[in-house]
Amino acid sequence: MDPQKIVNFIFSIATGKSIKKHLFTPVLATFFFSITLSFVLVPLFLDKALNIPDIFNRPLNYILSLPIVLAGILLVLWSFLFFLKARGTPVPVNPPQRLISGGPYAYSRNPMTTGLFLQMFGVGIYFGSALSIFIFTPLYILMHVIELKKIEEPELEKRLGEEYLEYKKKVPMFFPRRFYASRT
Repeated sequence: MDPQKIVNFIFSIATGKSIKKHLFTPVLATFFFSITLSFVLVPLFLDKALNIPDIFNRPLNYILSLPIVLAGILLVLWSFLFFLKARGTPVPVNPPQRLISGGPYAYSRNPMTTGLFLQMFGVGIYFGSALSIFIFTPLYILMHVIELKKIEEPELEKRLGEEYLEYKKKVPMFFPRRFYASRT
């Protein structure tokens, strides 16, 4: 499917009637959650089915994974609070009406996604899953970056215009280059 058609579809719902936003939000959230969950569970299943040994011994895997998973959870929660404050959701069809550039969004355009990536790596480490750490999570990240570049960012540019373009110039996609002054 043509990415521009998807961008236009998301834009039409995000800027359209509230009823469509409320109908599509749980559908797209469930779809995203299902895809993400499959990228977490399938490698764990395959590790067992293919008899792939754990890459970390216990309790080292627990010690290594805990701070990574916790950092990811905290980053997701902190980011999500800014969506709630702006009266929107992270689901692209039901976004806040204005650009969020404060809090974690002053340092990364996608802190919630960065937190999710950390959690996925942490879960892979927790279970000692080579497939999760070296194949499935990197593949998920690659797919997500492509989706961000081809669909989400063009929709944000279309909806938010010059303000988003300026923000995009200043703030990196995932990992902070330096700390910017926080704006709300």
